[in-house]
Amino acid sequence: MKIAILGAGKLGIRLIEALLDGDYDITVVDNNEDKLSYISDEYDVFTVYGNAETVETLKRIDIKTFDYCISTTTSDDTNILSASFAKILGCKKVIARIREPEHMSQIDFLLEHFNIDRLINPDLLISDEIYNYLVDQYSLKNGIYTSKHVALLEFHVSRMASLVGKDLVAFRQQFPNMLIIGISRKGKMIIPHGSDVIEENDILYLVGEKQEVFEFESNLKHRKTQPHIQKVMIIGGGKTGYYLSRRLAEYGAKVKVIEKDRKRCHYLATKLKNVMILNGDGSDIPFLMEEDLEDMDAFVTATGYDEENLLLALTAKNHGIKDVISKVSHVSYKDLVSKLGVDVVLNPLDISATSILRSIRGSKRVLSSVLLQGQAELMEVYAHSNMSMINIPLKKLNLPPWILIAAIHRGTQTIIPDGETRILDGDRVIIVCMISDIGYVEKLFRSNTRFKILK
Repeated sequence: MKIAILGAGKLGIRLIEALLDGDYDITVVDNNEDKLSYISDEYDVFTVYGNAETVETLKRIDIKTFDYCISTTTSDDTNILSASFAKILGCKKVIARIREPEHMSQIDFLLEHFNIDRLINPDLLISDEIYNYLVDQYSLKNGIYTSKHVALLEFHVSRMASLVGKDLVAFRQQFPNMLIIGISRKGKMIIPHGSDVIEENDILYLVGEKQEVFEFESNLKHRKTQPHIQKVMIIGGGKTGYYLSRRLAEYGAKVKVIEKDRKRCHYLATKLKNVMILNGDGSDIPFLMEEDLEDMDAFVTATGYDEENLLLALTAKNHGIKDVISKVSHVSYKDLVSKLGVDVVLNPLDISATSILRSIRGSKRVLSSVLLQGQAELMEVYAHSNMSMINIPLKKLNLPPWILIAAIHRGTQTIIPDGETRILDGDRVIIVCMISDIGYVEKLFRSNTRFKILK
């Protein structure tokens, strides 16, 4: 499959990293020679210097021969035009990244009249994940996701306190037909393995045969009803803050947005209804205290600076805020997250890349998928005869710790695998992977790569 990436910024590079191990011929177009030089040195891709929004550049790379064109420059207008031109010139599918609310308000028009197949908005995607987390935390949703004969259950370990202190081997001995496929701990999602021990305050993700999971859930302590989420403070009135505050206000929450730029505050005040916009420095703790920081149900840091987001999130947690969520783009901070005790940390680049990968893989390869707290993805994959992991005991696959084979559908049978289990042609396989490492899944989709994944 041939893929053109227009724009070598953060999202463009994240896509390159995610696609690199798949069966893709990747061409990257940018008008910055330094970026292209860096990409050429680091990745096995073809680079082209040129203006992404010109027909000349698109013809020069022979865009009509490409299966996908993904426009990820810093300009919404450039992305819309370049994607539209690519489709007119014969590219099979085109995707454009857009961020401005004005463009989002006319998304149907853009899709129809500019002939774009999909529009991706990183700020909207991450705000949706934050919104879903907060609203689900304060609802009676049972946390069960089902797919054919398999169910995924999300629950706080306090609902079965006897699990605290057990490792996953002991859990499997007690519940042989179920598998814990994810643990959310102090803001970080973990793909667990046999020696990992369940700790107090963990949120567990459990997979098993549908009826057994429903029976397991019925034996958990009743989830306590929490009052409707009422007060949320958001630091940063950028695009993420805009989308999130609008949705929370529509839900009925009282939202305060702290933004230091006066002009931006005026813009937000004219665009948002039932949201309090405050012109101030989010790092000014006395100011936040005056604005009732300690009375908030939730606190979200969404500035453009990762360090500030993490520091303020830690401060909020130390002031007793129940739910603290932070937006962080740099992968280098992921090991720091679990030490800070923040409830959830989300990376917009990972979420966006995962969303785009779903489109590229298509329903013939990935039958369905769901994000786990915006940090891991559970996907159901159709196994075919030339996949590299067919008919090999799972224990002999050199799978890294951030990926897990969770369950297998085989006809009417549901298999919770162990090391001896083999995946057969025609199986529907449920795979869990950290979205920061989602590119590795492409290795499993490749043909004739068995020597690369076996020990």
